[in-house]
Amino acid sequence: MLQCLTVACWLGFQMDSGAFNPNFTLGSQTLQTKPTKLRVLPCTPTLLHPCLPKPTLLAQSACPSDVETLTSLMLRDLPDYANRVIQRSRPVNEDIDMNLYIIVAGRAEFQPLTLGPGSYNSVTTANVEPPQQVFFTTLERQYVEGGAIERESFHWLFLTNTDSGWRLALMFTRLGSPSPERPPTPPRESSDGIMGRAVQLWLRDCRADAIRASYR
Repeated sequence: MLQCLTVACWLGFQMDSGAFNPNFTLGSQTLQTKPTKLRVLPCTPTLLHPCLPKPTLLAQSACPSDVETLTSLMLRDLPDYANRVIQRSRPVNEDIDMNLYIIVAGRAEFQPLTLGPGSYNSVTTANVEPPQQVFFTTLERQYVEGGAIERESFHWLFLTNTDSGWRLALMFTRLGSPSPERPPTPPRESSDGIMGRAVQLWLRDCRADAIRASYR
């Protein structure tokens, strides 16, 4: 029967209205075949033929509407975004040190601070929500001659939820010092700095629903 099926492949199947006809003529005989149902056998790994891992689909979700969920996802990804900003900015901006790496971002807080006069003037209309204040820290490592030093920096975000999604309105940063005797620097506007650009890039991807919902 196997030889007959092989010959039939070369002679051509009889087709009717584009459908496969299991009956075909070989010489003066009409052979009838029944379709075979394929079975998927479980993989049994061996030393020479290990089983391939099953493909894993990374779930993506819409950009969260609440600031706490948004911040949790952002801080998870922010070190990778910031390190890419550092790598891409080096040929253009010689002031950015290629030996600086952002290790982790975390310790988010959402209790807003009272703003002094002239610190931030938001447009107060019925259609515009006040900006959401987010505080978080980053642990940074810098490789210098003779070893590596680590410091903790502090960031203060103002996020606005517009009709097109979340956007960065303003950002301040206090750079930490490796020495515990030295206090962090005074706050300075950092929307165009490394972390500010990283936040803006992440929010752009979030508005495009290109952010992974969670790690597996």
